[in-house]
Amino acid sequence: MDLAWWHWMILGLGLGLAELAVASFFLIWFGLGAILVGLILLVAPTTGFTAQMLLWTIASTALTALWFKVFSRFADKTRSGQAAEALGEIGVLVRAVEPFQKGEIRFQKPVMGTEVWPCLADEAIAAGQRVRVLAIDGQLLKVGKS
Repeated sequence: MDLAWWHWMILGLGLGLAELAVASFFLIWFGLGAILVGLILLVAPTTGFTAQMLLWTIASTALTALWFKVFSRFADKTRSGQAAEALGEIGVLVRAVEPFQKGEIRFQKPVMGTEVWPCLADEAIAAGQRVRVLAIDGQLLKVGKS
């Protein structure tokens, strides 16, 4: 049973569509491997079924490994979502803060994914004042006058 080049193309497109439904970001590499086998068969149609399956396995594995190698290289370059991103940032108090009472700080640009954060301070600071993030205590930002 030899598969024609267009069988591999349809399999590749089917796996690509399945990736859209499943959203695992894993099936796409097997789909691209199938499309690659289809393109190779279009150029050299004499390969047998075993060779096609081996080629598909090698292409899919190589594409998956290449993707994770490229992805892991840039994984540590982003600071999005890290707490250190907020240290030193300046924002405006939207709700006054007093010792042992929470206030709210608003940033001009989102910090750690949002513009408004609950905050604490060692001294009373009125709403509308500019404050600087001094530390991070769990989900609260410790602020002081800037």
